[in-house]
Amino acid sequence: MSEEHCATHQAEHHHGYTADKDAYLKRLRRIEGQVRGIQRMVDEDVYCIDILTQVSAINKALHSVSIQLLEDHVRHCVVDAATQAKATGNTAPLDDKISEAMAAITRLIKS
Repeated sequence: MSEEHCATHQAEHHHGYTADKDAYLKRLRRIEGQVRGIQRMVDEDVYCIDILTQVSAINKALHSVSIQLLEDHVRHCVVDAATQAKATGNTAPLDDKISEAMAAITRLIKS
């Protein structure tokens, strides 16, 4: 899909996370604050294990956001593509959405 097509598609299409956008932003701001906290810890020469504990907490928080985004993608984008495929008989967009989801799952597993 071209960037122009993607931009047009995104402008007219709401993503699965749109309904929970404020909650996502709140969670991401909290994570951002945690990262700044780690920066302060390093600047203040805090004990390594304490810093690693905070890094682990951030990783867990980001993982949680990732899983929720993936669920929203499947429940919204993949389901919409399946509905369209059923209505039109064209399964290519559905195959694309499934491939995107599988690639995202693979990246999450490898991270």
